[in-house]
Amino acid sequence: MQENDNPWQILSSQLKYDNHWISLTQHEVINPNGGQGIYGQVHFKNYAIGIVALDNLNNIYLVGQYRFPINLYSWELPEGGGDLCVEPLVSAKRELLEETGLVAAEWKELFRMHLSNSVSDELSIIYLAKNLQQFEAQPEDTEQLQIKKIPFEEAYQMVISGKITDSITMAAILRVKLLNLGY
Repeated sequence: MQENDNPWQILSSQLKYDNHWISLTQHEVINPNGGQGIYGQVHFKNYAIGIVALDNLNNIYLVGQYRFPINLYSWELPEGGGDLCVEPLVSAKRELLEETGLVAAEWKELFRMHLSNSVSDELSIIYLAKNLQQFEAQPEDTEQLQIKKIPFEEAYQMVISGKITDSITMAAILRVKLLNLGY
């Protein structure tokens, strides 16, 4: 079998749930070992966008909010959804302004990753934003956000100690640290 050959056979599919952000499809399948079963697949209707905003003193901006699905407060990068029909960088610029009030003159795509590829097709695109100017934040009606600016090294230690558990934030901070992308 070649690397790109799909060993799964779909016998039938049924849409079980659908809203503005996600859909859930149940597939009747034959798995790679020949057994018959079901597979649930969550389809995301937006990109997951994350932004590492670093100022010229190597401070990073984090956003704190209570996350309903995990029933916990979470410190994260500025993050949000990006319409699949809109250039992801446009969505990143919008999210950074909405959540922090920041506008960046320099942008670089850091990486793309699938967030939970065993059950969903959600694709995350993470950017590095520098040369920042502060304006007024414009959070969505459903958001109660705290914003904090801390030294990048402190955010890195929050990841290492387990105080930050958001996957986009963890991966992005570790990537920036590994590649020494600060000033």
